Amino acid sequence: MRSRYDIVVVGGGHAGAEAAWAAARLGAEVALVTMAYKAIGRMSCNPAIGGLGKGQMVREIDALGGIMALAADRAGIQFRMLNRSKGPAVWAPRAQAERDGYPGALQELLAGARALDIIEGSADTVLTRELTEGATGNGNARQRVTGVTLEDGRRIRAEAVILTTGTFLRGLMHCGLEQTDGGRIGEPAANGLSASLESLGFELGRLKTGTPPRVHRGTIDYGACTEQKGDEIPTPFSLMTDAIGQRQIECWITWTNARVHAHIRANLDRAPLYTGQIQSTGPRYCPSIEDKIVRFADKPRHQIFLEPEGYDNERVYCNGISTSLPRDVQEAYVHEVHGLEQAKILQYGYAIEYDWVPTHQIKTSLETKPVDGLFLAGQINGTSGYEEAAGQGLVAGINAVQGLRRDEPLVLGRDEAYIGVMIDDLITRPPTEPYRMFTSRAEYRLALRADNADQRLTPIGRRLGTVDDRRWARFQPKEQALALIKELCATGHVDGVALNAWLRRPDADMVTFAEALGRINGHAPFGTDVLEQILIEAKYRGYMERQGRQIERFRRLESLAIPPSIDYASLSGVRLEARDHLARVAPRTLGQAARISGINPADINVLSIYLLGHWRSVDQGEVSRYGAGVREKPR
Repeated sequence: MRSRYDIVVVGGGHAGAEAAWAAARLGAEVALVTMAYKAIGRMSCNPAIGGLGKGQMVREIDALGGIMALAADRAGIQFRMLNRSKGPAVWAPRAQAERDGYPGALQELLAGARALDIIEGSADTVLTRELTEGATGNGNARQRVTGVTLEDGRRIRAEAVILTTGTFLRGLMHCGLEQTDGGRIGEPAANGLSASLESLGFELGRLKTGTPPRVHRGTIDYGACTEQKGDEIPTPFSLMTDAIGQRQIECWITWTNARVHAHIRANLDRAPLYTGQIQSTGPRYCPSIEDKIVRFADKPRHQIFLEPEGYDNERVYCNGISTSLPRDVQEAYVHEVHGLEQAKILQYGYAIEYDWVPTHQIKTSLETKPVDGLFLAGQINGTSGYEEAAGQGLVAGINAVQGLRRDEPLVLGRDEAYIGVMIDDLITRPPTEPYRMFTSRAEYRLALRADNADQRLTPIGRRLGTVDDRRWARFQPKEQALALIKELCATGHVDGVALNAWLRRPDADMVTFAEALGRINGHAPFGTDVLEQILIEAKYRGYMERQGRQIERFRRLESLAIPPSIDYASLSGVRLEARDHLARVAPRTLGQAARISGINPADINVLSIYLLGHWRSVDQGEVSRYGAGVREKPR
């Protein structure tokens, strides 16, 4: 450990790993502070990567040069492409992973990063200095970060600090009436950092999440459950993975029943969620089993996915029955589930409450407004899930380096990436419950597919420096193949029909498409990923062209930058409530202002009139610096 680094990342979870990896790849000297080296990348809840909305983000992280996809491909034990029966806009890769193998893969990758030191310890205080009058700050920032102090007194100086603290900020675990301080089971909470953030002027809130019991795999009656196999040919997450070679295993499905529900209803007076013991908000989209039974009282059963945590791991994750009920109640209702009558519970479910920083206090770069050079990523921003955390960590790591270079931050648009949708949602609609990505959150999801993430984002990563020569060499042949096939489709014919039109026929599939290309060009076989992408775009061309027009309208609004110096309080004609919302969020563009909760079209009309007057007063030759990515003065 040295006394000074360019960047300090606090927390070794999925956000912290991506932040440290990205910053180190961009040439920064990075310290990753974690309570335990072996805990880096630990899967606190379900040992799985990807899923609906989430799998798309994993591909995006990979396209930008991140490491989550690489680790998932190494540690995955069951790969499935979800939603194959639906349209390609919502196809989503998912992998069940080895609980120990995934963090092992992540740690191995991080160990190979240059200029990255991993320091065991717990951060206690964020160090800052007051900005002198006239100093260049971050908007209204009055302080500049200078490093962190660890609980044991060690001090690390840095130009930027990224906090990725997960559920550890004043973490409090609940199992029935039992309450235990901790960030996850068997690991202590981080209490000092919360007090440090409050002393710096940050507003903190409380959120809650939970986890289900785990049972011994040898005590399950699999004959009473439904087998769930993975894909026959697993599809990797990463462009850098040729194929998945490791053995794939089965998962299983069972259901709750009336007896399970009766046990839980009879013990709601002992449930922390209903006794008032837990007062913070949990994820509405992933409720506990006791919450499901109360909220969906008409449903006779709820699905449970039995997901092994590894080849040799004796634990099976009971996905679908997250709970904070007492141990004896968990024993009773688990043993009423078909297939689990003799199951031995190895770890009881529990809920955890933790501090977070409401997101009106951060910018789209993930840099905080009160403190220059301090970035937040992951659950500290109110999100839930490994993939959401990793996407933020990658952006925070990149932007910490961009800030040190005095370069414009990376701000991904809603039309460019699910990561961009997520961060924009956090800024314009600050969450009141843990935020989870869904495909339904993206207006342009047909353009933001899992199969085209590298086309969308790898050139951006190359420009920034997170995409190295090896990845670029993998990407370019795919781009060239796509261009060649598109040219053949535009000029070639099959049975007298233009190939572009022929592709839209119901009977055109991967096999017949490959045969048609062979007859036209005699070219060597193309990869299935390339053929699939062309086929998707051909079959959905009309929808994609319509969505393309919507994206163009969206981009016009996003090009109208708002000067950071604007005084919203002086905007007569804008409602007082709207002025407060605008000042609180400080939107970068008129489009982002329109998405803020509580802002209506009349407010936007008044704001646009004001901005038009402001832009007319700007010298025509001046380059606009009002918003990241806006290179010309808007007209």
